[in-house]
Amino acid sequence: MKATLDIIIVNWNSGSQLFDCLQSIISTVREGFELSRVVVVDNASSDASANNLETFDLPLLVIHNTENRGFAAACNQGAAVSQGDYLLFLNPDTRLFKDSLVKPIQFMVQPENEKVGICGIQLLDSQGNVARSCARFPTPSQIFSKMLGLDYLFPAFFPSYFMDEWKHDENREVDHVMGAFFLVRRSLFEILGGFDERFFVYIEDLDFSFRMSLAGWHSFYLADAQAYHKGGGTSEQVKATRLFYALRSRIQYGYKHFNWLVAASLALGTLFIEPIARLGLAAVRLSGKEIREILEGYSKLWYEAPQLLRNEEQKQF
Repeated sequence: MKATLDIIIVNWNSGSQLFDCLQSIISTVREGFELSRVVVVDNASSDASANNLETFDLPLLVIHNTENRGFAAACNQGAAVSQGDYLLFLNPDTRLFKDSLVKPIQFMVQPENEKVGICGIQLLDSQGNVARSCARFPTPSQIFSKMLGLDYLFPAFFPSYFMDEWKHDENREVDHVMGAFFLVRRSLFEILGGFDERFFVYIEDLDFSFRMSLAGWHSFYLADAQAYHKGGGTSEQVKATRLFYALRSRIQYGYKHFNWLVAASLALGTLFIEPIARLGLAAVRLSGKEIREILEGYSKLWYEAPQLLRNEEQKQF
């Protein structure tokens, strides 16, 4: 019996990228599995990017949200109407190649890989370079070093949790693969309750990978298959907002997975120490635009911080 695959794409003002992504799915090889559904969950886009998609020769379902529910919630929404053996969470700024689906599915169905819960593939940028898309589970010390820019200034002494030192040119088990191409066993997704919707956007995939590892499963990076990934996606349009959500999600991750003292220290460092380091680096670069984006992103975070910290501390206790 053939394995079945459902693809879930969360869209927010992606412009022509969504069309290109869907078109690329059509041309993929599907030997040995069935593509049972492609679900596009549109988070109240204002650019009409999710309109008129019925022309695609795909088993397509489009869900139009009346508000931006966030990435994690929209992924769960798409998974709820899917029934495939495997769920592929795919960013709209990706384009698949001929073997982008068949190779990871062939890998996952092998009996010796039954404890692999998540599979990612090699991601290429617009110049054809291999992106460094895997990461270790972050430790508090690694987050602090990133907060201070030490991993950027002295990478030999303060290694990042991003696996920048590895060329991503070979198959291997890793802690975490980037959520741009995130192939998950449906049964596992249901056991873990999907993505944690406290993460509006960013880190929800890392949190899922970590919870999966605690349950005895593994992530695998498959360099034998490739896809194009633009990187940044639609969040490139709103860098200050992207910074706000990334920092907020990191604070939430700290409270969820570290003890209170460590989590509180990370939160305070994020709120009051990291902005100084970021602004200093932007000043060295003589980038007035970057300084404005940092100040705008942190203004949003400082405004929300009291309620955010109360909510997270209540969840811990």
